[in-house]
Amino acid sequence: MKVKDIMTGSPCFCTSETSLEQVARLLTEHDCGALPVVDDEAFPRPVGIVTDRDIVCRVVAAGEDPSLLTAGDCMSSPLITATPVTRLDVCCDLMERNKIRRVVVVDEDGFCCGIVSQADIARRATEKTAEVVKELSQPTLRASSVSASM
Repeated sequence: MKVKDIMTGSPCFCTSETSLEQVARLLTEHDCGALPVVDDEAFPRPVGIVTDRDIVCRVVAAGEDPSLLTAGDCMSSPLITATPVTRLDVCCDLMERNKIRRVVVVDEDGFCCGIVSQADIARRATEKTAEVVKELSQPTLRASSVSASM
């Protein structure tokens, strides 16, 4: 199976200059947890990804004012990408190795053309699914210490 068989095609995206308020609005409107961040809307080469968790952990929990920040201020970068013809097992290995829940898919020109999430993989349940979900769901020491101190 290839990434193109399970990816969400033509995902909504933003630029690094998009306000976090607009990012949150887009996440809500499109019922998603992440937006690829591209360098140019007309030629959308991804430069990062911003997630709802990035906003909460890197902005709100840090006491920053989200109304003053942009996607570029809290996005994750460098970005891990795959192509539509990447084998799904290779994509899963990328996710496990990098402890990420989503991989942005780029076409032959390097433009954003899709996204593969942990949920996309789970919906196509294979023997690899349980392993990927388990590996990606392991709490980090940092996250464990935060919840333990509350």
